[in-house]
Amino acid sequence: MATSTTLLIAEILSICVVIYGWVIFPILFSPLAKIPSAHWSAPFSSFWILNKRRKQAETLAVHDAHLRLGPIVRLGPNEISVNSVDGGIRTVYAGGYQKGDWYLNAFNNYGIMPMFAMPDHANHSQRKRMLSNIYAKSTLQSSKAMDTITHTLLNDTLVPKLRGMAKKGEAVEFYDLFCAMAMDFVAAYVFGLKNACHFMDQPDMGARFFRDYKARQEFVFWPQEMPLFTSFMSKSGLGNLLVPSWVAKANNDIESWLIGMCDKAEQTVRQAELEGEKGPEEDWPNVYSRLRSSLLKESKAKSASDVPVDYQVQVNRLAVASEMLDHTLAGFDTSSITLTFLAYELSLPHNSHWQDKLRAELKTLDGSRDAKTLDNLPILHAILMETLRYHAPIPGNQPRITPSDATLGAEGHAVSGLPPDVRVQAQAWSLHRNPEVFPEPETWNPARWLESNEEQLKEMQRWFWAFGSGGRMCVGSNLAMLDMKAIIAGIWADFRTTCVDGRGMVHNGGYVAEPVGKDGKYCMMKVEEIEVLVKKERMVGYVRETR
Repeated sequence: MATSTTLLIAEILSICVVIYGWVIFPILFSPLAKIPSAHWSAPFSSFWILNKRRKQAETLAVHDAHLRLGPIVRLGPNEISVNSVDGGIRTVYAGGYQKGDWYLNAFNNYGIMPMFAMPDHANHSQRKRMLSNIYAKSTLQSSKAMDTITHTLLNDTLVPKLRGMAKKGEAVEFYDLFCAMAMDFVAAYVFGLKNACHFMDQPDMGARFFRDYKARQEFVFWPQEMPLFTSFMSKSGLGNLLVPSWVAKANNDIESWLIGMCDKAEQTVRQAELEGEKGPEEDWPNVYSRLRSSLLKESKAKSASDVPVDYQVQVNRLAVASEMLDHTLAGFDTSSITLTFLAYELSLPHNSHWQDKLRAELKTLDGSRDAKTLDNLPILHAILMETLRYHAPIPGNQPRITPSDATLGAEGHAVSGLPPDVRVQAQAWSLHRNPEVFPEPETWNPARWLESNEEQLKEMQRWFWAFGSGGRMCVGSNLAMLDMKAIIAGIWADFRTTCVDGRGMVHNGGYVAEPVGKDGKYCMMKVEEIEVLVKKERMVGYVRETR
């Protein structure tokens, strides 16, 4: 009898401990209890936010929570979201908060972390120092290689294709066009023009690559958000229930394709070393060679003996490939999404006047379209900035881990005494929709970047987060701005676009915000050449006069 009573008391106490730890403490006594919850279950369960992430619906759900509850909200027992600059992104992203393993679980190419996934600041900073100069605005604007790459891809590839499209008069999928053009731009600078992929000349191959690349994204949730469960399912032989086997094959195919360009770039570098000269500037693998030489230098400094270069190149081969894969895929993906939504907005009937304004500005250049000149065009800049604001290609969460005794939240909403290892995130989607900073935030309006006073512009720049902020800010942002401005100029200086079918131009609600598509279509556009249109208008006018 006594034993039964003791067991019963033990069971009751165990239940009480569980209830306290899982329900009472997180709801009433946790430092996070002072933060309003996005969902009633958030204090004691992550099911709500995990379900939103699985469905790639998190961005809008979190944004709705901020609209209802303010600049700091609780997403789960150990997760919060902030939507402010002061007490928010300045504290978290410029304040040294660590990344944690969320990035490593998804961005881990060839089994090696690229810079983007490195959780600690020391290794990240060391890698960034190796590469930051090659992506600096001054480097890009003075680069003869970039000038030649731009001229070749625009004048020899893009413009002739647009003329062909205009002559046919058929609707064209602009998402595929921008994916191919952005990929060719990035790959040419990273690996050299002769070593790059040239998807603009292989549209069918490019389209297949982009569809396969995108199809993988919905399955990233499992290893990224639930790594232990995913590992358990994989070891149990049930991994295909979560992630189909074709995803691993697609990942391997992408890695093989990328390392092929790395090997071509290596041949270019080795040939230059043997011959004592680089050859054509545009064929030089700028980013690849910079990282390669930096890693070789680092290896030599650590080695006690004189290790052959061939051996060191082989040792670093996958580390270089991992970094180059990340730069190449991120560069094409974000730029192509931005350009597709920009084309969509410009080609809507009520925005057609922005095409006219942009074309008039481009015509003042008299054919000179170097990077520095394009960067100083206010209308072009405003159209691109507004698209990056309203259609940020990566609008979703950017998680970090709190240190001990953290304080977060804007004035009047600040919460102090937060414990370590709380997942905290911000998202560009919400930062870019603050009506106090961006009046009528749900309207695409480039004029806000042209007509605002100096103080307003400064505040908009503070809240602009398309490329992140702090030490982890996108290292390739200058290249992205350059290639997007060049592509925009290459199209709308001489062509007019009209949206034929834009039903698919709805954002995916996950980490990346590509258009979701409709019936296999995204942004179907009709292209007309301005010179031909002018001739037609003159002919119509002449006929009217003669009558």
